[in-house]
Amino acid sequence: MGCLNRGGNRQLNRALHTIVMIRQRYHQPTKTYTTRRTAQGKSQRDVRRCLKRTVARQLFRLLERQAARPVAA
Repeated sequence: MGCLNRGGNRQLNRALHTIVMIRQRYHQPTKTYTTRRTAQGKSQRDVRRCLKRTVARQLFRLLERQAARPVAA
């Protein structure tokens, strides 16, 4: 997939950043992931970048499923 486009949609990038920051604070699986990756030598910035990619993929899949649903008339 490559890296996220830092110069792309600033509103979307800000939303991803906010989601990741909230997850790192309150979401236990994300806390565990952050701890594990930090122990492997990744910086907080690298961990956040990985989490943003994960969230972007999850959101994309969700939007694809929504678009595939037939519209009720």
